[in-house]
Amino acid sequence: MQNKPVALLDLKAQYAHIRDEVTATVARICDGQTFVLGEPVTTFEKEVAAYSQVKHGIGCASGSDAILLALKAVGVGAGDEVLTVPYSFFATAGYIVHTGAQPVFCDIEHDSFNMDPSKVEAVLDRHPKVKAIMPVHLYGQCADMDPILDIGKARGIPVIEDAAQSIGAEYKGQRAGSIGAAGCFSFYPGKNLGAFGDAGMVTTHDDAAAHSLRALRVHGGHTKYVHDTVGWNSRLDALQAAVLSVKLRYLDQWTEARQRNADLYRELLRDCADVQTPPVASYSTRHVHNQFVIRAKNRDGLKQYLTEQQIGTEIYYPIPLHLQTCFAYLGYKPGDFPVSEQAAVESLAIPVHPELTADDVAHVAERIRAFYAAR
Repeated sequence: MQNKPVALLDLKAQYAHIRDEVTATVARICDGQTFVLGEPVTTFEKEVAAYSQVKHGIGCASGSDAILLALKAVGVGAGDEVLTVPYSFFATAGYIVHTGAQPVFCDIEHDSFNMDPSKVEAVLDRHPKVKAIMPVHLYGQCADMDPILDIGKARGIPVIEDAAQSIGAEYKGQRAGSIGAAGCFSFYPGKNLGAFGDAGMVTTHDDAAAHSLRALRVHGGHTKYVHDTVGWNSRLDALQAAVLSVKLRYLDQWTEARQRNADLYRELLRDCADVQTPPVASYSTRHVHNQFVIRAKNRDGLKQYLTEQQIGTEIYYPIPLHLQTCFAYLGYKPGDFPVSEQAAVESLAIPVHPELTADDVAHVAERIRAFYAAR
């Protein structure tokens, strides 16, 4: 069995395969000296829209800004509330606050780590000021959207998809970002489709929303020095768009590699009673495995052991959002969202990136089994 380190993510290995294409593309942008918006951004927006099976793609500065812009485009503002989950990256709730609204939380499903549709209506009954519902497609798998959309439609509340981790994921054959009123994508370097810095995009079928979004990302105006509303400086730059266009051509083969690695983990850890591997939900017709997150007994001990074995891991997310100090004013307390709180103490991401070999996956699985065998 190998002894070499196994990184949680290996962007250097990924870059080595596409270096010539990327450097040629970057040189072309530098030669043209057009760095903000422009043709590379327009091209990439169209490519992502087509890939995500949606009419419009509107590039912006980050996935966090994508959330902010999408919520503002559907009218969320001061005094409103937005329903989301407490088990997610901070930006999910943090950028609700930046709209002037407050986050309201709904617990997650145990297996999928995504919003539990069966709990949505009860939360909405207690919070009549909710103006948008924002499920998160966590770790590369879509939330169960149909019941959430039905509830939103019945109450006149738009559904925004936080698809930051899930480009190319599918729910009953529908691509992430094409299902709700808008989809929010992040191209942070660690994502399945990662830029060389921050970058994001909002997708939508709605022509009016797209028109509004294109203004909001450039200080609220469609014409230079003419401002219909107060927006933000959240433009996607040409260098990032051009790099992402190159990487998009490889995304499907990288996704297939992630899926193979995930399937191999499930096979190798199937009879390890102390570990639960993440299942693929019945409604999930394409899981893209941005992360492979196991639930583990003595999670912290396992993490320390794997670190000693030079195997990269990460805890996503150790403190649920409702228990973050900055959200204490919302009045939540421990025990309010037990499934999210349980996930926070059990979950551990192990390497699943496409540059892994089958031997790498087998080595990680063997080390996990060895940890529990020695207890």
